[in-house]
Amino acid sequence: MGFAAPFLWSLIVYLLLTAGSGNVIAWSPGELVAGIVIAAIIGYATKDVMDEKLGYFFNPKRWLLFIVYAIGPFFFAMAKANLDVAYRVITGKIRPGIVKISPDLTRDESRTLLANSITLTPGTFTLEIDDEGNFYVHWINVPPGKERPTPEELCGYLPKWARRIAE
Repeated sequence: MGFAAPFLWSLIVYLLLTAGSGNVIAWSPGELVAGIVIAAIIGYATKDVMDEKLGYFFNPKRWLLFIVYAIGPFFFAMAKANLDVAYRVITGKIRPGIVKISPDLTRDESRTLLANSITLTPGTFTLEIDDEGNFYVHWINVPPGKERPTPEELCGYLPKWARRIAE
């Protein structure tokens, strides 16, 4: 099971991404062979990780929450951050700095989700996560007196969603 699940998952994703490339159903013969080879490499490389956490990664509740998060809260945070960055670029009201937050996330998966969400949101960039789970984030506008913000002051509700999805 350690090899089969990531192999099938990788193959399905590859086939979805390359659909319409040929005349064998929806793929060219070269795409099918490439998909099988790439999926086999991914399946072999991740067999130990996926075998250990199979139930965790393929939990439908996590995937449903992730889809809701991507469509709703994360999309809204990105739109809001885009407007804020546009305002700061036009007005020049920028006070950049590096801040430290402690979102109290325990799993690598939730930390990765939050770090990627912060980085994908314009105006912030996750530089590092230390061993205690503290995030070091470059922030385009550090308000005076907020040099050590709470996670909610920096990135709103994103840590709660990362905890809900991946803890």
